[in-house]
Amino acid sequence: MAGPAFRAAAVRVRTPATSANLGPGFDALGLSLGLYDDVVVRVADSGLDIDIAGEGSETLPRDENHLLVRALRTAFDLLGGQPRGLEIVCANRIPHGRGLGSSSAAICAGIVAARAVTIGGDARLDDTALLELATEIEGHPDNVAACLLGGFTLSWTEGGAARAIRMDAADSIVPVVFVPARPVLTETARGLLPRTVPHVDAAANAGRAALLVEAMTRRPELLLPATEDRLHQEYRAPAMPESTALVERLRADGVPAVISGAGPTVLALTGEEEAEKVARLAGDGWAANRLPLDGKGTCVLPLTTNRAG
Repeated sequence: MAGPAFRAAAVRVRTPATSANLGPGFDALGLSLGLYDDVVVRVADSGLDIDIAGEGSETLPRDENHLLVRALRTAFDLLGGQPRGLEIVCANRIPHGRGLGSSSAAICAGIVAARAVTIGGDARLDDTALLELATEIEGHPDNVAACLLGGFTLSWTEGGAARAIRMDAADSIVPVVFVPARPVLTETARGLLPRTVPHVDAAANAGRAALLVEAMTRRPELLLPATEDRLHQEYRAPAMPESTALVERLRADGVPAVISGAGPTVLALTGEEEAEKVARLAGDGWAANRLPLDGKGTCVLPLTTNRAG
């Protein structure tokens, strides 16, 4: 296959925050949220130049070790070859290490940007291949599926390949996220999970995950029982006791609340009339934000746009 040709113009990619698991849907269910990172990528004559503003600007590497760059490089290999140089500008709004899919956003931004700057990239790397590649880099499909597709997603692997279904969440659902000051590494949270769980807990989670699909799409009044989890949140509680306590307090008040992804952010799924009241329930030490549902997923946008971020 001949080497690729690249566009001279820069491309802008917008990726949403995501919340995975949503309680019982461990490594399978995801939700795309209206909080966005923006990345501008331009093929240059030589070198690698990275500018980062916002979240992670003081800690993220500005070299080949940046996850976004690694995703770009992996995608360029599949597209036929590397460009001579890259200029990258990142405007990050998704908190890092909080269970809101910042790593998935970086991965999806990288692979979509690589495809967009490659002439004929859509034919060389289609949407199915994008999901498979993002999953390979991330390690599991729940966040990257929601990040790429938008909406409410169900993902799985089949024959070693990632697959996903996108659904529309009910319009009446209003996500509220409670973000703590301190992060928790995903590796730490995953390390607390046991190798086996009781059969009764697995069976309970299977039923709740099935119910959650109905609750998220058609019957939000069922969200409280549908978000009950026995598979992972209890085991991760020692790494995030404040988050666990907040989930328990919210649920005791009748609010469907879960740990977002690997935590420590808490996600509440409420209604329009209750959202402002729910946002005030956490108290000090939390940044409470009401977010819209995102229905578009990862998008290539014009370099200038008035779309709210």
